[in-house]
Amino acid sequence: MSALRQAAEEYLAMRRALGFKLTTQGRHLMRFVEFCEARGAGHVTTGLALAWATQTSRGSSDEVYWSRRLMVVRIFARHLAALDPATEVPPEDVLPHHYRRIAPYLYSPGEITALMAAAGRLAPPLRAATWQTLTGLLAVTGMRKSEACHLDRDQVDLDAGVLTITGAKFGKSRLQFLHPTTVAALRGYQRRRDWITPSLVETRFSPDALVWVAVVFHGTVA
Repeated sequence: MSALRQAAEEYLAMRRALGFKLTTQGRHLMRFVEFCEARGAGHVTTGLALAWATQTSRGSSDEVYWSRRLMVVRIFARHLAALDPATEVPPEDVLPHHYRRIAPYLYSPGEITALMAAAGRLAPPLRAATWQTLTGLLAVTGMRKSEACHLDRDQVDLDAGVLTITGAKFGKSRLQFLHPTTVAALRGYQRRRDWITPSLVETRFSPDALVWVAVVFHGTVA
């Protein structure tokens, strides 16, 4: 194992221990290490970083994408410079970071009502109920889809009107307090779920699937 690869793996392990997932960034960094190893380079240089950032496998000419790739190396190089004085940190004015985020689409109350009405016409009945409840829950709480999809039954306390969300951003947990009307809707879903699948033993709040999304997006038949 090269010293550069070992340093990269130790750096990723340290940051992940702090709560950063670094899924994409970690993959990019290790590809940069491979790029350096293929050229016999044992130190990070601005030239190598810039060459790797702009030479994508798909031939992308998107400077925003280039800058994001270079940023992965730049952050690693700042860390590595304290351990390896030969490390060059790419200057900030080389492929400066451009923030580009697509504006989210905000559904109007009328559109949400129409979505839920359309969901109610789905078959079988459990799928319709799941679509409606999931859509409504996301609309009124602002939860991420993955958070709602991974709710276990013991994380749903309808008596207290609280959801316990685990594994949220940066691996943190939080409490999501519910309006009484939301509690009533979830109770209605719970009764219908148990009536349709009375013998089902499942830890997830949504039945007949590991997660809500399995019923909704992957065609699991209730």
